[in-house]
Amino acid sequence: MAKKVAVIGAGVSGLISMKCCVDEGLEPTCFERTEDIGGLWRFKENVEDGRASIYQSVITNTSKEMSCFSDFPMPEDFPNFLHNSKLLEYFRIFAQKFDLLKYIQFQTTVLSVKKCPDFSSCGKWEVCTQSDGKEQSAVFDAVMVCSGHHILPHIPLKSFPGIERFKGQYFHSRQYKHPAGFEGKRILVIGIGNSASDIAAELCKKAAQVFISTRQGSWVMSRISEDGYPWDMVFHTRFSSMLRNVLPRTVVKWMMEQQMNQWFNHENYGLEPQNKYLMKEPVLNDDLPSRLLYGAIKVKPRVKELTETAAIFEDGTVEDDIDVIVFATGYTFSFPFLEDSLVKVEDNMVSLYKFMFPPHLEKPTLACIGLIQPLGSIFPTVELQARWVTRVFKGLCSLPSEKTMMVDIIKRNEKRIDLFGNSQSQILQTNYIDYLDELATEIDQKCI
Repeated sequence: MAKKVAVIGAGVSGLISMKCCVDEGLEPTCFERTEDIGGLWRFKENVEDGRASIYQSVITNTSKEMSCFSDFPMPEDFPNFLHNSKLLEYFRIFAQKFDLLKYIQFQTTVLSVKKCPDFSSCGKWEVCTQSDGKEQSAVFDAVMVCSGHHILPHIPLKSFPGIERFKGQYFHSRQYKHPAGFEGKRILVIGIGNSASDIAAELCKKAAQVFISTRQGSWVMSRISEDGYPWDMVFHTRFSSMLRNVLPRTVVKWMMEQQMNQWFNHENYGLEPQNKYLMKEPVLNDDLPSRLLYGAIKVKPRVKELTETAAIFEDGTVEDDIDVIVFATGYTFSFPFLEDSLVKVEDNMVSLYKFMFPPHLEKPTLACIGLIQPLGSIFPTVELQARWVTRVFKGLCSLPSEKTMMVDIIKRNEKRIDLFGNSQSQILQTNYIDYLDELATEIDQKCI
């Protein structure tokens, strides 16, 4: 009899997890709280609690050549970088091709995932769900958590003295949908990530003036790289990965800075990173440099204080008549349906073996898929995660001891801090090719 697996979420991680379950002869049941697949990539005009939210113009930062699932390439007529609607179309084709929709229970919210009383011997889970106001529970042999980490907004208001007296509008970037309604406004965007730069570049076409406030700066890259190839096809090669691993840190750091400054000199624009960690995640934005060049966007340092109508910055400069503040300050992740002890975040460290398995479980029958930020495409990453996890569930692969897993977690965290820093935005970051190789090794699929 096939083992039953609960898959929570029908976004990119949930879809590939269902397929991998079927490939391994497992029986998936996917619980999706909304009425459709797509997760983060399905645009809706209104923000919904408990669901990821994107703006209408979102385009992928990784190319279709590097982002498709291994046995299902994207159609040839798709552009290199996809609008969110085009990516959702790919998901629909994928789900139809592998007949995945029949495994999904839509408009079903997972309320709790609890160990069965005899978990230490059976490893099973009781999953309680709600649909149409009715609660149900069922027992599963394993659980794959695929609900993502772009749901709970992080808005550090305590870090902005005077916010309580600011008379303008302020909101988190997840609430932004399109530039309509911001005509003639003076807008301050807090942050310099992909969302911040996208929103600033879009708003400046309508607004009177847009400011970006950044604490540490950021490298900015174009989606187009050498000879017109997508950036990730040039950046993510085994040769370049090997160089980053074997050359002295100072040499690699210098090479990276030269590469990042080929497009434009970041120092001239006030964007050069202050903490130049070796692998600081770059911002992908083709419009930002030109918008800076003709003054539609101005870069400002960290906000020191807010008044009723103005922003005072750390360098002493003041910008008056601010109408809107957009907090593009990232997300915190939370799994309210899980016991607190299962997925813990303490001192900016995720206690999951290889970002997936809670190390303290007596039976390895629960795993998180997609709870990671690789410096590359998430698609092959979650596919390899799901392939390994389903083989563990089936008994074809095994995990090391709890002690060994904890040692790996600690070492991985130390390496992460060394490469990326220790801020909240870097909790889930990891090297791309190195991590893919780790996962491929676990299922004996690593390229030689």
